Amino acid sequence: MKIAVIASPYPVEEIPTVPLGISYVAAAFASAGAEVQIFDFVINSYSPEKLKAELDRFDPDIVGANSVTLNFKTAADIITTVKEYNPDIITVMGGPHVSFDVINTLREYPAIDMIVIGEGERTAIELVSKFRNRSSWKEVRGIAFRENGNIVITEPRPFIEDLDALPLPARYLLPLSRYRALGYPPSIITGRGCPYSCIFCLGRRMVGKKPRQRSASLIVDEIEEILSYGFSMINIADDLFTANREKVTYVCREIDRRGLKFVWTAFARVNTVDKETLEIMSSSGCQWISFGLESGNAEMLRRVKKAATLDQARHAVGLCKEAGIRPHGSFIAGLPGESPETLEETIAFGEELNIDYGFHFLAPFPGTTIMEKKEKYDIEILTYDWSRYDANSPVTRTSRLSSDHACEIIGRFNNEANRKWQQLEKGYLERTNSPEDDLRVAGSYRLKLVLEILTNDLIERTGIIKGANGNRRYAQNVLEQHLCTKTGCDAELVRTTVESFVGQGLIKTRRAGDGLEWFWTRNNRIEN
Repeated sequence: MKIAVIASPYPVEEIPTVPLGISYVAAAFASAGAEVQIFDFVINSYSPEKLKAELDRFDPDIVGANSVTLNFKTAADIITTVKEYNPDIITVMGGPHVSFDVINTLREYPAIDMIVIGEGERTAIELVSKFRNRSSWKEVRGIAFRENGNIVITEPRPFIEDLDALPLPARYLLPLSRYRALGYPPSIITGRGCPYSCIFCLGRRMVGKKPRQRSASLIVDEIEEILSYGFSMINIADDLFTANREKVTYVCREIDRRGLKFVWTAFARVNTVDKETLEIMSSSGCQWISFGLESGNAEMLRRVKKAATLDQARHAVGLCKEAGIRPHGSFIAGLPGESPETLEETIAFGEELNIDYGFHFLAPFPGTTIMEKKEKYDIEILTYDWSRYDANSPVTRTSRLSSDHACEIIGRFNNEANRKWQQLEKGYLERTNSPEDDLRVAGSYRLKLVLEILTNDLIERTGIIKGANGNRRYAQNVLEQHLCTKTGCDAELVRTTVESFVGQGLIKTRRAGDGLEWFWTRNNRIEN
């Protein structure tokens, strides 16, 4: 059985990383004996024609796609294209959005044959032997489908108790060289489950309230595998990594025991860090921690059931700085009961902490308490256009804060941040910045260039160098000229970027008639 798993397009400005959930599901299908490929449209441009070419090449029996609310419609449209291409292909969708909007999804998108609800790995393994026999679908826990015009939702599947029994994510199926070029760190999880009840979060619903941990040795095995692909930075994506001090200690000691040298980042809650834990993390390579601070108003934190205080935030930030870890804060604008005054308090709190921080607007995703019980809170949802749920603009308002007023306040914050950034850019050009600030500016320029190269497939479109006759240096010079023309970027920036691609083995050449063709390598671990 051939199964294609689609990594659906995701806005590049939302910092796309190596898809983790898709990699877990692909590994589960493969462990059950299926032949699996990932069609990656996150870091590759998407078009229906490109999708159809991939379907022609692989000829899958099953096509599945994952999505969050933000890119749900795009993913559903891709599934529709698959069904139009070949109605015999069984189509499946999974992920948090469809898990909590099952009936609407199946009613609105007849091309979707099945929805996998919640954690998908065990379900995927069981489905491999039952996909072709639709009469057996009722026996599979944790799915929904149509039968005789009715929607069938099977018995819920229990959460996976032994996470160590899951195969490691199948990152080898992804175009890792392209992700390395982008420079964002791949993520891992060290456990699942969240006992907290924040009303704006899906964590408790999607992965359960009981924390389940992976063993330290398996976590570090996965870290070693990621490093073997050439990555030098990794992000620990679970919210509760720091809640279990013993596990943190075991993981950090295992990293040190194996002599692994890399930079890593983590998410954390302010009420789950202490001095000793942070020092252990710092010594094993942790350089950055992001805290979900949400608001600078104590009453707002209580209202959204954050179970953390402003003093705990101050304390956690101070401990990070002492340990040599850079703290970052994330706030939400437009929480229930938000007013101009509370939003200004939050900005003032961010300034008081003296850290890098930023804002998202509240996005009440399906499955969150705030969406399912919105009538209990001071919140009005303005649109159900899921493509607008990127948290970059308001989709809600409160009785005391209109969407326009929220935009005005956050706009002032963003304008000030932009002004400071423009000063850094000016200092970069005038050579008056610190070396650290120069690196930040240069990195931003490089990132914009790489995003343009990746999302417009510029290596593929400009990489055939006629008349090169095996001369790679000549072929590289011509490629750089083509990229300068296509992007309008500075020649030196293009040259150093292409040089880094070549030096890391991310792009290589192969014969193409009397010329050479540049192409992205799949991943260096396999090819080298």
